[in-house]
Amino acid sequence: MDKNIKILVCDDEADFRKLMNYWFSSKGYSIKEASSGDEAINIIKKEEVDIVFMDLKMPNMDGIDTIKNIRKFNKEIPIIVISAHVDDPKASKAISLGVSGIFYKGADFEEGLALLESVLRTHKKLKDK
Repeated sequence: MDKNIKILVCDDEADFRKLMNYWFSSKGYSIKEASSGDEAINIIKKEEVDIVFMDLKMPNMDGIDTIKNIRKFNKEIPIIVISAHVDDPKASKAISLGVSGIFYKGADFEEGLALLESVLRTHKKLKDK
């Protein structure tokens, strides 16, 4: 997998962002962090980002509204939603918005890494067509 990939992690919990940053940077990925939906949107508009991990539950603008806003100007970027609960109804809503996968907080890092690499491979195949 190409390690020049830039990952944006959007979560209002600083400790979780730091953990994700540690995990992915230890595998050679480049990480940007956003603590809110507004910040994530601004980063995606201004910088090249290859994939987004988006928390669903955030204050002000939640993950669903953030995804809707991102899709207004970028329909291509793969988004993996982050959820604390397996039965989160927002996760189903996110799927209907075309997200690429769901990563559950508390899951093993290897699951997150496998999901990331699978989504990146699928996205690359679609882009290459």
